[in-house]
Amino acid sequence: MAPALEPMTGRYLRMEIEGIAHRVYFEEAGQGIPLVCLHTAGADNRQYRHLLADPEITRRFRVLAFDMPWHGKSTPPDGWQEGEYRLTTASYTAAIRAFCQALELERPVVMGCSIGGRIVLNLAIAHAAEFRALIALEAADFQQPWYDTAWLHRPDVHGGEVSAALISGLIAPHSPPASRHETLWMYMQGGPGVFKGDLYFYRVDGDLREKVKTIDTKVCPLYLLTGEYDFSCTAEDTLRTARQIPGVEVQIMKQVGHFPMSENPAKFREYILPVLAKISSSRPPHA
Repeated sequence: MAPALEPMTGRYLRMEIEGIAHRVYFEEAGQGIPLVCLHTAGADNRQYRHLLADPEITRRFRVLAFDMPWHGKSTPPDGWQEGEYRLTTASYTAAIRAFCQALELERPVVMGCSIGGRIVLNLAIAHAAEFRALIALEAADFQQPWYDTAWLHRPDVHGGEVSAALISGLIAPHSPPASRHETLWMYMQGGPGVFKGDLYFYRVDGDLREKVKTIDTKVCPLYLLTGEYDFSCTAEDTLRTARQIPGVEVQIMKQVGHFPMSENPAKFREYILPVLAKISSSRPPHA
C-alpha cells in the first residue's frame, strides 16, 4: 500500500462547560455547512473517520467530530478523581452547545448515534432554533434497559473487554469483519467507568417520553435512521417515537446494526448521502 495522508486534522479546544474548564479533542475535514458528529456511549470520534475522509460529503460539509470529555483524547476536568462520572441530559446538552459556540458554528447540523441520537432529540426539544437540521441515528425517546451496568466497572473484570462483549451482538451480521472488530476495539479502550457513566444518561436521566411530542420540525428538520439489527434501540422504538413527531423523516436501514457509521461505512453511506443532499439543497428554516 502506498503511503497516503488522510484529509482530517485534529486539534484541541480549550473551553468551559457549565463553568468548568475542559480540554476537548476534535477532528475536522471539509468546508461548507458545519456537521457536528456525536459518538456512541463509551466510544470516541474515530467512529466517524469514514465520513471525515469522504470527499462527496466534505465538499459540502465541514465535518467536525469531537471526543466528549472523559472519552478518547479528551481528558476529564481537573479533580475528576474526587467523584463518579455520570452523564446527564443537562451536562450532555451543555457540552454540545459549548462546542458549537466556542467554534462559532452558525446553525450547524448535528448528527449523533445511540446516546448521541437520544441527545439529538433533546436538542430538537429544547434548542431547535440553534440548528439547521438534526439527524438522530439509533434513537428513540426511551429504551427499556436490557443489560446490567454493574459489570462495566469492577476491579475483578476488564471493563473494556466486557463493554465490547456487551455491544458485540448489536452489530449486524452483514458488517465487514474488519469494521466489526474496529468498532469493538474502540470499546475495549474506554476509560474506567466511562461506559457505565454514559449509560446513566441512557438508562435513567435521558427519558424523553412525552417530551418528544413538543418537537416542531418546522423550526428544525429532524431525521431518524435506525438499523434493522439494532435490538438496543429497535426499529419499533424509533417508529413509535416518530409517530409522535409531525413532519419527522424516518428510515429503517437494512443490513445495519447499532453502529452504522463504523460497523458498515459503505452501507451507511447509501442512507446518509441522500439525507445530507436534502439538507444542503434546502433553505434553512427561518433563514
